[in-house]
Amino acid sequence: MSSITDQIKAELTAKNAVLVAHYYVSAELQVLAEESGGVVSDSLEMARFGQNCAADTIIVAGVKFMGETAKILSPEKTVLVLDEGATCSLDEDCQIDEFSKFCDQHADRTVVVYANTSAAVKARADWVVTSGSALKVVKHLKNQGKKILWAPDKHLGNYVKNETGADMLLWQGSCVVHERFKADALANLKIHHPEAAVLVHPESPQAVVDLADVIGSTTALINAVRDRPEQTFIIATDNGIFHKMREVAPNKTLIEAPTAGQGADCESCAHCEWMAMNTLENCLSTITTGKNEIKIDASVNQKAQNSIQKLLDFTA
Repeated sequence: MSSITDQIKAELTAKNAVLVAHYYVSAELQVLAEESGGVVSDSLEMARFGQNCAADTIIVAGVKFMGETAKILSPEKTVLVLDEGATCSLDEDCQIDEFSKFCDQHADRTVVVYANTSAAVKARADWVVTSGSALKVVKHLKNQGKKILWAPDKHLGNYVKNETGADMLLWQGSCVVHERFKADALANLKIHHPEAAVLVHPESPQAVVDLADVIGSTTALINAVRDRPEQTFIIATDNGIFHKMREVAPNKTLIEAPTAGQGADCESCAHCEWMAMNTLENCLSTITTGKNEIKIDASVNQKAQNSIQKLLDFTA
């Protein structure tokens, strides 16, 4: 009997489908995506890959907003997610009705939202940004004299505000994974590993960011492990990223930044429970049945596409 990965590859071929996977899903899904002609990347690049490939169907191994982003850029294609219950605390903490009221109360501000949001929130925004592009976009808007309403991640927003000096009003969302990192425990770990470079995703609290040698997006952190001279790295982001880091730098030592605090039951438990809902089994089931399809109202899709297109044009 053929393995489950062989069955998935056969289904992908038969249905002219492509598997796109986020850096935070399991290593086996990341390997499968690349072996079957798909991609492993961050959420926007996953969507752009789906848009630019010849597949009729995009299978998204990630969370719901990533499926929506893929659908926004490829409205004519079928987009399926592996588990419709796999969501994101940033998305959940920024519901469209409440967010729209907030925007209406501050109508003088340019609305900039992070990619980790629903299609409806993206449609309400003027700009969509990624963690890798946020600084450049906000600097650009500041230079134009714009005041900014930022959502949903308060930590990323605070980092961008501090770095750019822009006038930013922050929505108070946060990532359940990155919020767990503990600055005092990280400082202690640095003492034990003085040779290590500390890599931090800017969704982390400010006190953690302050201890970093590199602050950046998932892609930037992977590139830092590959390119920097240090042989040891302490990494403050979802530990799903370790698979790709080990692939690009197999001889380097990777240490998880600590999440342990008072009453913690693990030293470092930085893995998104929703990302963990993506499995080979539900990948096969989704492709076979066509379930978990992402559908977005056409007018919402068009407005969200416009907000994303501003970023794509700006970074081109």
